[in-house]
Amino acid sequence: MNPNYSEAEYNMAKYYDLLPCYCYNCNNIFYAKKSNITQEIKEKRGRVKFCSTSCCSKSQSIDVLVLCKNCGTKFRKSPSRISKNQFCCQSCSATYNNKHKTTGNRRSKLEAWLETKLIELYPDLEIRFNQKDTINSELDIYIPSLKLAFELNGIFHYEPIYGQDKLNQIQNNDNRKFQACIEHEIDFCIIDTSTQNYFKELSSKKFLDIITTIIHNKINLLNI
Repeated sequence: MNPNYSEAEYNMAKYYDLLPCYCYNCNNIFYAKKSNITQEIKEKRGRVKFCSTSCCSKSQSIDVLVLCKNCGTKFRKSPSRISKNQFCCQSCSATYNNKHKTTGNRRSKLEAWLETKLIELYPDLEIRFNQKDTINSELDIYIPSLKLAFELNGIFHYEPIYGQDKLNQIQNNDNRKFQACIEHEIDFCIIDTSTQNYFKELSSKKFLDIITTIIHNKINLLNI
């Protein structure tokens, strides 16, 4: 989208008001509804680019040279199909997205980092990670001698990232884990990690500090 309006004009416009934009093909000014422009800003699908179907067709016939985000190969692509990241093939797209996705991994980088740190800090303490044998459901971190478990809940435990049905399923599973821990007399600590969009050691330290504080308190309590 190539706007011919100011930010102030956009903010003042009503939902169905028309705002001027430049056509990507002929560079002439055409008018689009603010509602369509707002949707384009959110989705970036190229719906508000051309003044007519004719200009859209002409633009699609003139490919431009782009760079594959994964392997760096140069290839041609229609301007109307250009998005934030370009890939020369499905394999490159899958490889790049698997490397850079921030949600949906079975085991996050945060969990792997915490495992390394906790083993270093407590070499004499048995700590189980992502095991199901204790309550017949996976616990992110479990310390048998302390009867202490930790669950690291990312954004998909609180928001319908994969749809409302999936969120309900996840939250029901969380509730079952909580009840199972009560039945097994295990202290179950839920740590909300949803504020961390990308893994960084600096932002992860606060979660490590929470866990180590709880462990120290439990050890001191058992030693009294």
